[in-house]
Amino acid sequence: MPKEFLATETGPAAPPWYERVWADSLRSGSQDAMPETPEAFLERVSQGSRYAFQPIVDIHTGACWGYEALLRGSDALGFSAIADVFEKAWQLGCLHRLDVALRAKAFAGFARIDRLPEAKLFFNLEPRTLASPDYQPKRTSGLLEVYGIPPEALCLELTERHAATDSQSARVIDLYRRRRYKLALDDFGTGFSGLKLLYDRQPDFIKIDRYFISDIGRDNKRKLFVSSIVNLAHVLGISVIAEGVETEAEFLACKRIGCDLMQGWFVGRAVEDFTDLRSRYEVVVETNRRDRRAEKSDKDIVAEQIQSIPPLRVDEPLAAVFDAFRSNKDQSFFPVVDRHGQPLGIVRESDLKSLAYSPFGYDLASNRGLKRSLQDFVVKCPVADAKAEAEQILEIFALGENPEGIIIVEGFSYVGFLSAASLLRVVNAKNLAQARDQNPLSKLPGNGSINDYVAAALEARDAYRALVYFDFNSFKPFNDHYGFRQGDRAILLFADLMRKKLRPLADFIGHVGGDDFFAGFRDQDFPVVREAVRDLLATFGKDVESFYDPEALAAGGIVAKDREGVLRTFAFLSCSAAVIEVREGPLMASADDLIALFAQLKKEAKASPCGLAAAAAV
Repeated sequence: MPKEFLATETGPAAPPWYERVWADSLRSGSQDAMPETPEAFLERVSQGSRYAFQPIVDIHTGACWGYEALLRGSDALGFSAIADVFEKAWQLGCLHRLDVALRAKAFAGFARIDRLPEAKLFFNLEPRTLASPDYQPKRTSGLLEVYGIPPEALCLELTERHAATDSQSARVIDLYRRRRYKLALDDFGTGFSGLKLLYDRQPDFIKIDRYFISDIGRDNKRKLFVSSIVNLAHVLGISVIAEGVETEAEFLACKRIGCDLMQGWFVGRAVEDFTDLRSRYEVVVETNRRDRRAEKSDKDIVAEQIQSIPPLRVDEPLAAVFDAFRSNKDQSFFPVVDRHGQPLGIVRESDLKSLAYSPFGYDLASNRGLKRSLQDFVVKCPVADAKAEAEQILEIFALGENPEGIIIVEGFSYVGFLSAASLLRVVNAKNLAQARDQNPLSKLPGNGSINDYVAAALEARDAYRALVYFDFNSFKPFNDHYGFRQGDRAILLFADLMRKKLRPLADFIGHVGGDDFFAGFRDQDFPVVREAVRDLLATFGKDVESFYDPEALAAGGIVAKDREGVLRTFAFLSCSAAVIEVREGPLMASADDLIALFAQLKKEAKASPCGLAAAAAV
């Protein structure tokens, strides 16, 4: 076996004489005194470098879906950053030999991890390696065979820093894809060429940079950016990895946006001790268990419409593919999965016609010597998780160009297919379910949804929340004087103003019934919430005056008898708001305590000049 294939198992040996001389020259600043040869450089890096592994985890189940190999030891070698190691190799013309030696180390480590069978190894590919003058083909496949790693377990990560755009690199990457290696775009969103790489390379994964994940629970612009990337990726059949997830709030935000996988300190740091790695991370399981919002998915509605189209395995011979279409004459396509049941796309009967209808098509398909395989005919197809909301699944399908439908997965495994007709039935069932709990006048969620939201706020304790109860003032005399139709107009006015004024900030608005409303805010600064509520109350009080006749406007209110029969002037219709802060951490208050606190605050709000009263739940 070539020397550079060997990975050190016992740590670095004593530094050879040329390494000591080179280190002395680094300290003295006289690097030019003794130029380093490529062979010496490769030996030095091979002896002094090592790999740590960071878990990449299924965001829904906590199962460890892969590991990123992260190079360590560059500082001890005299380099200020890992990128400088590869830059030096590029200058010496030995970048590919260095890459092969490092792959051997990473593969050896990955082979020793007690991992799930479907786990992937994410290895950072320096794009210039493919154009290096010392590039030699088939070294990677040889290494995988040496360490007993299946080709589909390797995922090569491309960065935007050195975009692989030249024709040779493009050919090599295409060759990698034919050999069933996976491809990921790393640090997506931070460079200049990400969208071009996404379009040209059609990767299997996108890794969203930590910059966009940081504090995403509180930053609406980051949420919008990441959700746009997630939707685009899912339309193209690409899975999304959130990088650098450090807090529970970031984790939950990424999950709700639709990210598929995550890595970061919230789950685990990169480690060199393999005994610290797990096949499943309970912190994800436990956090999801506490997240009540996760229970409000459309999984049951989606499950009723899923078609159980049997998939074809990508390693099936083409002759078997032809037989599948022949045996299922009504089927115009089949989903295609890898040996672990994870979807790769679909194969269409129409794409096989050029081969099938040739005079010797079946014989050509059966001839292994021609090296044609099912992989050559697989096309990408939109993918959605079975737990995704119906609207999200429909949006993924609508943005795509695949008329067949959308692949449904659970835990990344293929579970079935949703056709366009099935999607319409899903949306119709969702609309019917919402209508049962919807207020018939305002079309806002009703008491069932409000109760679920409040229960989640009390139980999850995973984020700061503000709960707001709205109640009209002087509504009964207004309704009695002008009639219920005008009263309904006032209710609709307030509902519309809630949508306009609160929806950009609130994650929930609802209609309790009559002239009572509710809004919930998550991870918003309290002064911002308070100002938004005050603006809503002031706007409603001003706009509703247009509902009064000139006599009432001149009198400053409605002149009518009260419940005791005494003639008096009732003030113009307005609204008051009771606001309860529910902070992160332990909470002693129960649902009954919350109701009592709302009742107290409502009285204070009606007596307040600004119509607002607030307190914190304890």
